[in-house]
Amino acid sequence: MDYLTAITAFKPESAQEQADQQTFIRFIHNNPDVLLRDNKIAHLTSSALIFNPSRDKLLMIYHNIYQSWSWTGGHADGEVDLLQVAIREAKEETGLSTVTAMSDNIISLDVLPVFGHLKNNQPVSAHLHLSVAYLLSASEDEPLAIKPDENSGVRWIAIPELANYVSEPHMQVVYDKIIKKFEFLSSDLTRKL
Repeated sequence: MDYLTAITAFKPESAQEQADQQTFIRFIHNNPDVLLRDNKIAHLTSSALIFNPSRDKLLMIYHNIYQSWSWTGGHADGEVDLLQVAIREAKEETGLSTVTAMSDNIISLDVLPVFGHLKNNQPVSAHLHLSVAYLLSASEDEPLAIKPDENSGVRWIAIPELANYVSEPHMQVVYDKIIKKFEFLSSDLTRKL
């Protein structure tokens, strides 16, 4: 599904998500280069929380720039199918060969700040990530591997322990929101069965 259709179809569950969805749509309509890093103000990114089959752990990476355990994800770089971006990034950043989408639907929209930093010894100015997030699943039995230019660790973390690993408070809020949504979706599905 193309990014504008997916973002427009997203059903906000909070005032924050409603405001961010409107910001996304307005920015997309006014910035044809939103899929590219060439837009130095803001651009689309796609990330995912990767759950194990028993749904009690998340696969996280230790992000070199943010110096925190983090979800996987990255820039769209021109790709219009943001779910495929999330899957590609999950594989590249963890070494997984098999990653499954738990749904084709976006689980979260968030406007996230990125502070100025160096990437490959080049300055990157502060900007915004228009972050689209998905739910993925992978086996704990698959071998893991770091992506040295982006992370220095890959590990499964028990969900109740996540806050002990995440050093970015604003991201912990995002993770908690998504986990809560996932738990609600899972219990709602169980009730329907």
